[in-house]
Parts: sequence; C-alpha cells; structure tokens
Amino acid sequence: MPSKPSDSPYAAVFIDFENVYYFLKNHFHDPPDLNDYVLDIVRTLREQLSAKGLDSLISYAYADFERMATAPQGALYLMGVSTRNVLGTDHKNAADMQLCIDALEVLYTRPDIGTFVLVAGDRDYIPVLQHLRRQARQVLVAGFRESVSGDLLQNIGAEQFLDARDLLAPGRIEQLEKRRTDRQRTIEEGRRQREQGIAGGFSAAAQAGRVGALNPGDAAARPIVPAAPRPAAPRLSEEVPDFAPTRPLEGEFERRTLAFMLREFQKLEAKQQRRVPELWLGPFMRLLTDELPELPDYERRDLLNKLRDAGTIRIEKREGEPHPFSVIVVNYSHPDVQALSPPGEE
Repeated sequence: MPSKPSDSPYAAVFIDFENVYYFLKNHFHDPPDLNDYVLDIVRTLREQLSAKGLDSLISYAYADFERMATAPQGALYLMGVSTRNVLGTDHKNAADMQLCIDALEVLYTRPDIGTFVLVAGDRDYIPVLQHLRRQARQVLVAGFRESVSGDLLQNIGAEQFLDARDLLAPGRIEQLEKRRTDRQRTIEEGRRQREQGIAGGFSAAAQAGRVGALNPGDAAARPIVPAAPRPAAPRLSEEVPDFAPTRPLEGEFERRTLAFMLREFQKLEAKQQRRVPELWLGPFMRLLTDELPELPDYERRDLLNKLRDAGTIRIEKREGEPHPFSVIVVNYSHPDVQALSPPGEE
C-alpha cells in the first residue's frame, strides 16, 4: 500500500521574511541587528524540523530586500535558503502572492514533499493552506503570535502552530521585551504629559473666564492670564453632542486602532485637499484587517464598539444607492484623539 504524502520525510519551507522583519521592527521599536533575529528564527526552525525527522529540501525566503537597511541574502544562502526578491507596495506585502504561487508549484511538481511550513501569518494564506491540506499534505505555520491572524490560527489549529518566541534564545527574547517595555513606558509618559498640558490649558481658559466675569467692565483691572494652548479643532462644522461620555482608552489595540483611523483620515484629506468629516466604515474595516491581522474579525469589530463606548467616535447610518452604508465620525475633543492625532493635525 503506497504511503500518504504526509508520511514523507521531506519538507518545503516558505519564509515571508518581510512579514517577520517588519513585525520585529514595529512591535519591538526597531531593535538593532534586525536581520539576525529573523535568521536565528529560520536557523532554529530548520533544526527543529530536522529533529522531527523532516529534511527541508526546499527553502525560500521572500521580501523586497532592496528596501531593507542591510541585505541578508548572503547569510540565507549559506543556510541553504533561496531568496525571492519581490517589489513591495505601500498597501500590501507583495511576498504573499509569490509565496502562494511557489507553494502550489511545489505541490504539483514535487509529490515527494509531504510537509509545507509557512513562516508567515496573514489571513490571505488561508485558501492555499486549506488546499494543501486537502491534498493530504501536513501544514505547519510559524510566527509571532501577535502577528499571526486569529482567523488563520483558528483554521490551522493550535497544534500546527510554532511560536517564533520558542525559536529564539530566552536571552534574545528578554532583550526584545525589555526594549519594548522601555519604549512603551516612554511613549505612555509622553502621552500623559500631553494630556496634562491639554487639561491645564482648559483650566487656564476657565480661570480667565471667571476673572472676566467678576470684572466685566474693567479691562485694565483684569490680571494677565497666559494664553491656553489651542486644542485640536474639530473637522466638523459644528459640535456634535451625541458621543458617548468620555473615558480614557484602556487597551493597546484600542489605541492602535484609533491611531490608524486618524492616519486614514489624514491620508484621505491629503488626497482630496479638504477636510473630511467622516470615514466609510466598510472600507476602513478591510484596511483594519491588514493593520491588525493577528486578531479575528469579531475582535476587530469589537474594537470599534470599544472606541464608540469610550466617546472617541460614533457610527452613523447614511442613505445610499443601492444600499444604506455606515460612516465613522471622530470626536476631536477627546483627549486620546488629540494625543494620537498625526503631526500636522490642527
């Protein structure tokens, strides 16, 4: 009786080098020797596969290597990994499509390959992973839990997932986490100082109003009060009273979502050369899928509910053809909105 393909001792490894590289860069605030971390992950992964009796006959790494500060192609070559240089875009990791094409080519031209390993985590890989499994191939996914789509992880199963943290030495992980903690503390302190400055500005303005009320006709007798910093001006033509009561945002994902939303407003305004009072909800949720691929859809939707409940946004219905649609309106008087607004916002 012929053996199943999944019983084969041979594996093919497909590494979305760009995905791992930029996750480390963004999540751990641009640590030094970025390439070394990714190379360590690849090296340890191949060693662990070998320990399981899997020979990595094929190994490909994908990235727009020309955009990276240092080129890792030489080190990858010495490890037996072939590189695929793909031109990147500002909107999507261009490695995705080439990786999927190569995986399918290996599937149909190398029946001796029984295991496919993807060092990646975008939800866009779900269809090709499902296809590989339907062809009786074993499929493993490796990556940082924060960067792996919740939808993909749910689809593949936790037992087929290899956490990239386990592919780095404990000391290396401690260095990364310490750097992240220190940078997060600095960012949080800066945010608190900005919020205190805004609150102090409102307090000074209120005090000036009280002094003026006590002496409405005697301008010369009024003490000179320093001008308060001008808060960010609302983009809307009038104040909107129906935001939820203001409360601070609590979670990192809430702040990341709000910051991303404000950047999308800014990009849209730069494109249209005018103030934009609202953002279409449907297209924004599709963009948020790429911004927070590590979360499943229902958690991304819940983030919008949390932003609404904190008073940072509201969601309105609009009549349209052929169907009504929803839009996001931002509360620009909310302290978190003012603190997270991109530079240049007024």
